[in-house]
Amino acid sequence: MRILLAPLFCLSASVALAQGTPTTEKIHVIVALPDQITWGPAPAVLPPGAKLAVLEGDPSVAGAYTIRLQMPDGYRIPPHFHHATEHVTVVKGTFKVGMGETFDASKMTALPMGTFAALEPGVRHFAEAKGVTILQLHGEGPWGLTYVNQADDPRGSTH
Repeated sequence: MRILLAPLFCLSASVALAQGTPTTEKIHVIVALPDQITWGPAPAVLPPGAKLAVLEGDPSVAGAYTIRLQMPDGYRIPPHFHHATEHVTVVKGTFKVGMGETFDASKMTALPMGTFAALEPGVRHFAEAKGVTILQLHGEGPWGLTYVNQADDPRGSTH
């Protein structure tokens, strides 16, 4: 099916170009090949040890963003919530998530590679990586999280 769609897409594009269809739309194309993604340290709001890559936009400001978060095996994120809907796709590994204000491993659900989840603003949850785990997060920024217990915030009490 993909083989058939590629020539059709190229034909459609070339027909549109040949017709000289005027457009004022800005074309937005981003291709992020896995071996060309630039990883850096995750923001200080997350526990140390994770890496982050920005694929699109700027997650620190208002507007659309897409980021990837890479976590080592056993990496934990204490109970927290977000101020905007959090859209999560598990790209690699298993992401274990539990709901509530207290970290309780017995209440976690394993989300295997390929899983998509969306959490509404304010939903209290906690997480742990099983194996090296990569998540893709997208939404409307600014992205961030608030810990239920401020003592869990790795930035300390002076953030």
